Amino acid sequence: MREQIVIANWKMNGSTEANRLWVEKFLALCGDLTCRTAVCAPFVYLPQMTALLKGSGIEVGAETVSTRAEGAFTGEVSATMLADIGVTLALVGHSERRTLWGEDDEAVALQAERLVATGIKPVVCVGETLEERQANQTEAVVLRQLRAVLERVPADKLGAVAYEPVWAIGTGKTASAEQAQEIHAYIRQVLAAKFGAAAQETAILYGGSCKPSNAAEIFAKEDVDGGLIGGAALKAEDFLGIGKGFAK
Repeated sequence: MREQIVIANWKMNGSTEANRLWVEKFLALCGDLTCRTAVCAPFVYLPQMTALLKGSGIEVGAETVSTRAEGAFTGEVSATMLADIGVTLALVGHSERRTLWGEDDEAVALQAERLVATGIKPVVCVGETLEERQANQTEAVVLRQLRAVLERVPADKLGAVAYEPVWAIGTGKTASAEQAQEIHAYIRQVLAAKFGAAAQETAILYGGSCKPSNAAEIFAKEDVDGGLIGGAALKAEDFLGIGKGFAK
């Protein structure tokens, strides 16, 4: 059975006090949570989060990483630095990084490669815009984005693949469980064509306005192994409710 995972992506939110309260509330309530759980926080809060969550079994992840290993790159944070403070996974290729910061497929693949070299598991985000979906380009876009990473990183080194339909991020719109399953199955097919049986062990997460009210229906699909959670992860109780969406 594949691992079930929920990952919080706080984006540019948080404060030292808000983070402390979130962790206190989550740890007080999460005793019966059975899925693997991680929180991706802004760079400045990663040391605090690794300290607060030490020994809890909840992983701490970064929201992105530099394509550079080291050197005169002001403002950048390397994979080596993340590993040094105890980060175990990191997002690469999130649609906001692609569209707002111009990170292309090659940059995303290099980020993933840098992470793997330090022992950090990359969570590779792929997904289409509304325009691409309406033009029936979803599979072509996902294939292009995923293939770039798979040329550099084997399936067993991935933390997960996260399918995030761009049109469903922060819009309140959500892909139906059937739509999510269709693309997740396609992603697994792409993985299988490259890596064979290893594809069956790779977690594929859904990321697109997932919330406690729809998590169980989405997670029940055969190829949906959990979620990459944005806005709903800012409240500990909502993130916990999503994590409880897996069938017992």
